[in-house]
Amino acid sequence: MPRVSPTVEGFRAAFRRPSLTLAEIAWRWTVGAVAWALFFFSFLEYLNTLPVTNVDAILLWTRQPLLVGAAIAHILRGSLSRAVLAVLLAALALSFLWIVVSSIGRAATVRALLDYFRGDAAGNVSTAAHDAIQPRPFRSAIALNFLRAALALAVILAFVGAAIVSSFASPHANPQPGLAFILFLPLAGLICIAWSVLNWLLSLACIFAVRDGEDALGALSAAGAFLRERAGPVFAVSTWTGLAHLAAFVGASLIASLALAFIRVAPTRLLIAVVTLVTLAYFAVADWLYMARLAGYICIAEMPEEPVESVTLPAPPDAGQNVILSAPVRTIDRDELILSDIPN
Repeated sequence: MPRVSPTVEGFRAAFRRPSLTLAEIAWRWTVGAVAWALFFFSFLEYLNTLPVTNVDAILLWTRQPLLVGAAIAHILRGSLSRAVLAVLLAALALSFLWIVVSSIGRAATVRALLDYFRGDAAGNVSTAAHDAIQPRPFRSAIALNFLRAALALAVILAFVGAAIVSSFASPHANPQPGLAFILFLPLAGLICIAWSVLNWLLSLACIFAVRDGEDALGALSAAGAFLRERAGPVFAVSTWTGLAHLAAFVGASLIASLALAFIRVAPTRLLIAVVTLVTLAYFAVADWLYMARLAGYICIAEMPEEPVESVTLPAPPDAGQNVILSAPVRTIDRDELILSDIPN
C-alpha cells in the first residue's frame, strides 16, 4: 500500500477547494479592513480634538525644524491620556471582533476539510463521516482564540519588561545604549520564539476542538498528544509550507523593490498601485499556503497510524527432534518426603 504524503495532500486539498482559501481571505481581510478603517478614523478624530492656536499655526508655517517642533509639542501637550484611551478602546473592540470572526471562520474551514478527507476527495461525504464531526465547537474555538489574544497582550508586556531590564545596563550617570540594545535583542528573540510556539499550539488545538468537540483544555491536550505521536509528519508539513511562504515573501519583495526602482521616472500613482497589488497578492498566497498547511495537519490527524509489524515466533521443535539443553539436567529424588502423598 503506497504511503500518503500529508504535504502533497494538503496542497492538493488547497487546489481542489479554492472556496476554502476564499473564505479564509474573506474573514482575515475583513478584520484587517476594519482595523485600518478604525485606525484611520480614530486618528482623524484625535487630530480634531487637538487645539491649534494662531501662534502654533504661524510656527508651523515657518517650516523651521525648531519652531515646528515647539509648535507640535505645544499642540500635543496634555493629549496623551486621550490617545491612550482611544488606543485601548480600539484594541478591545478589534480583539473582540477578531475572536468572534476567527472562531467562526476556523470552525467552518476545519469542518469543510474534515468533510473533504473523510469523503472520497470529491465532495461525496458519507452520512456516518458527517455525523462523526462534532456540531458545536464554537465555544471551544472562542476560548482558544481568547487565549491567543491574551498571549499577544502578554507578549507586549514582556517586550516592555525586557526593555526595562535592558535599560538597567545604561544608567543616566553612565549611558551605554549599545550595551542595552545588545541585552535587549536575546530577550526579544526568546519572547518571539515562545510566542510563536504557543500561538502555533493554540491554533493547532482548534482542529481538535472542531473535530472531537473538546473544550479548550481538552483540545490543547489532544494537540500535545498529536504533536508527540506525529512529530515527523507535522514537522515535514510545517517545513515545506514555511519554505513556500518564504519563497513567496522573497518574490513579492523583489517585485516591489523593482517597482520602487522606477520612482523617478514612473508616475507615483502607478507605483503605489503596483506595490499595493503585489502586497495584496502576497497576502492571498500566504492565506492559501496557510490553508494548505492546515489541510496537511488534518490529513495527518485523519490518517490511521502505521500498523505494528508482527514478530514471527519460531515453531516449537517436533517430538522426534533432539533438543540440546544448555543447563545441566538434574534428577528428582522421588524418596523425598515433600513429594510424598502420605500426610506427615
